[in-house]
Amino acid sequence: MVDGVEKVRVLRLTEDAIDKVEDVVAREFPLTVILNDRELVTLLCSPTDLKQLAVGFLSSEGLIGAKPEIKKVLVDEVRGVARVETTAETGQAEEVFRRFISSGCGRGASFYSAADATGLGKVESAVKVSVAEVISLMREFQHRSQLYRNTGGVHSAALCDSSSILVFAEDVGRHNAIDKIFGRCLLEGIETEGRIVVTSGRTSSEILLKVARRQIPIIVSKSAPTDLGVKLARDLGITLLGFVRGKRMNVYAHEWRIADGR
Repeated sequence: MVDGVEKVRVLRLTEDAIDKVEDVVAREFPLTVILNDRELVTLLCSPTDLKQLAVGFLSSEGLIGAKPEIKKVLVDEVRGVARVETTAETGQAEEVFRRFISSGCGRGASFYSAADATGLGKVESAVKVSVAEVISLMREFQHRSQLYRNTGGVHSAALCDSSSILVFAEDVGRHNAIDKIFGRCLLEGIETEGRIVVTSGRTSSEILLKVARRQIPIIVSKSAPTDLGVKLARDLGITLLGFVRGKRMNVYAHEWRIADGR
């Protein structure tokens, strides 16, 4: 069985028939992240790449900086716990109440606020990408997710250069999928600066903050942005593409990075 999938019995109805069949659905798994012996948050996620998810989430929240700050990461898949020990100061974590973050298209709670953008400098990268390269990356991206093809119930995210996918992850939560790719990059020393992020999910403000933290100049989505997502992309110097489907796309911010744009 593919990881992250559960078999279920369903009643399938059509205009002409009623059948009892076996189907598959995406698994949803609670992962509690414990940072330096403090229970911080429970993430609802797909039960894959849990180490990368825990590290990526903490990095996105500014609770982990560089890899040398990580002393140990232990994941107990049976109990659904990820214990992370770091050398970093955790004063920020002490100010955060225990949150419960939903796995759906939205997020039950977030540590972000609009003020988080003020501490981030503009992404100054001169990296460019062509329309043909964007189309090619999205085509490759959409063929990568076996879990989506099996269930239709997950999001995907990828770190790319202009010609290929470098890191790929999928999860029932769009935020989690992005945190998984960044967690792997941090753990394996994969450079993110000057790269491209491709996502299946809506590009809202917190997604823009995640990519801005890593100096990523271009984000590409097959879905829509939000108004605050567009505003932050413009303020932070990030090229934002949405509704990338077939041979069409919308560019919402900093179109100068599209090499053959107008």
